[in-house]
Amino acid sequence: MHLAYPAVLAALLFCVGLYGVLARRNAILVLMSVELMLNAVNLNLVAFDVWLRDTLHSGQALTLFTIAIAAAEIGIGLAIVLAVYRNRGTSDIDRLRDTAETDDAETLPDDAEADTGGAEPPPGQADENTGKTKKAEAAT
Repeated sequence: MHLAYPAVLAALLFCVGLYGVLARRNAILVLMSVELMLNAVNLNLVAFDVWLRDTLHSGQALTLFTIAIAAAEIGIGLAIVLAVYRNRGTSDIDRLRDTAETDDAETLPDDAEADTGGAEPPPGQADENTGKTKKAEAAT
């Protein structure tokens, strides 16, 4: 068998996995795409091992290590995704960006009404203070 066939198949699998990582919004599908990319690497390792007629079969040994690492990655990745889904109610990657902490929540005073003296803030400032209050509540 020629080396070109498994190499082209591995390149196609890797490209499909890369597209899945870059284009998908669901965390589970991103993890599946990473697995597809790792399988493409495994296919290349075994194909080159057979092509080079390696007596130690180092390509196949590296493939076993890659499979073990992929299994650990999926176990930890799925645990993280399930924990995020329980807390947030979604596994959408774009919505996970909202969990990042900002410096605005740290600089917010404890008593926001003491600064205004009970008076109504200007219209533009009301939205800004409400956003900071929500960020501070989310951080606690």
